Amino acid sequence: MNTSSTDQVAWFRHTSPYIHAHRGKTLVIMLDGSVFADESYKRIVADVTLLNSLGLKTVLVFGVRHDVEHALALSGEPSRLHHGMRVTDEHAMEVVAQMAGALRARLEARFSMALPNSPMHHSSVKVCSGNFVTARPVGVLDGVDLCLTGTVRRVDAQAIQSLLEQGFVVLIPPIGCSLTGELFNLSAEDTAGAVAASLRADKLILYDALPALENADGKPCREITAQEARHLARTLPPDSERRRKLEAGCRALEQGVRRVHWISWKRDGAILEELFTRDGVGTLITDESYEQVRTATIEDVSSILELIRPLEESGVLVRRSREVLEREIDHFIIDERDGAVIGCAALHPFEGENAAELACVAVRPDYAGQGRGERLLARAERLARERGIRRLFVLTTQTAHWFIEHGFEPATPDALPVTRQKTYNWQRNSKVFVKTLEDA
Repeated sequence: MNTSSTDQVAWFRHTSPYIHAHRGKTLVIMLDGSVFADESYKRIVADVTLLNSLGLKTVLVFGVRHDVEHALALSGEPSRLHHGMRVTDEHAMEVVAQMAGALRARLEARFSMALPNSPMHHSSVKVCSGNFVTARPVGVLDGVDLCLTGTVRRVDAQAIQSLLEQGFVVLIPPIGCSLTGELFNLSAEDTAGAVAASLRADKLILYDALPALENADGKPCREITAQEARHLARTLPPDSERRRKLEAGCRALEQGVRRVHWISWKRDGAILEELFTRDGVGTLITDESYEQVRTATIEDVSSILELIRPLEESGVLVRRSREVLEREIDHFIIDERDGAVIGCAALHPFEGENAAELACVAVRPDYAGQGRGERLLARAERLARERGIRRLFVLTTQTAHWFIEHGFEPATPDALPVTRQKTYNWQRNSKVFVKTLEDA
């Protein structure tokens, strides 16, 4: 096997856990109109096609401002903006509808390509668009009538979800219909945020020319909280498109979207790198102030005991007294949501053995199946790597399959560190699983 093939195999192995983690997840992707000016959208369509083939459910919301500006200029009619929003008279609305229809047709044609030597050879992507967004007029702002400029009133999430379940990629233009049959010009940013919130999407992807959001020193930010994003938005001009994107992303987080990603349409394959590599290439915006995984303190002992007690009583976990837990509290990490401990795990290193035991992994039943266990495992693995630990093992009686699904392999008690073999409980007869940690 040559070096190139070896690198490809290593890359595929590295991305496999991320591919598995994202399968079945819902993504809402926002493309502003500038993406279509330099043909970047063609590469993005190819990437979305790949995501679709990997089992991700994708909604694509696109903007038309760039094309509308160009068309109005050609017609000799200047654009009229107020607070960054277009004053959409009847002629401007006709142009918006025309440009939206043209871009939708271009996207549909691109998704339909199945030409030899193309990235989508043999692909079969079903695309659907429709009147999923109900709108209402913005009205009069500061004495200025915005005419047919609208805002999202309702999103038919049930209809969109039904199409996603059937494997469709759903296209949504920046146009909404009113209950009286009128068309309204919508902000693509606000539409994407509203759609993501209505679907309770796992991710909202915001494409921009900027590779990543930047801090006050001009350095790229790989991860910021929603609070930091709001502060950054306030430093931008009120009519800035980037400000509108940031504000839409923050509102989506407030309304239940799990993560917002800011990536550049200028970087080929940016969405693939962002989703399927550990560090990504853009900026991740999360609401860590509301939920965070952190190291436990002595004040968390009572909450951890309350969390693990039912699992101890059912035999899933080994019983731990308060005294033992207080003595070992420095080894624990917890998932804290709005001040409540909803998950925990412990990492016990074995000096001189280059190994550690992952123990006491627990998540509150009402939060099970939502990725909390994976978050705790990821933090434990990161801490282990930082300490130079290369082998992680776990003993379990009832959750073997979960650990196998997350990269652990069956082993025997002989594989345990010598000191841990001496305390192995043969009567409990726990199964042993081991995972080798690769370099970060």
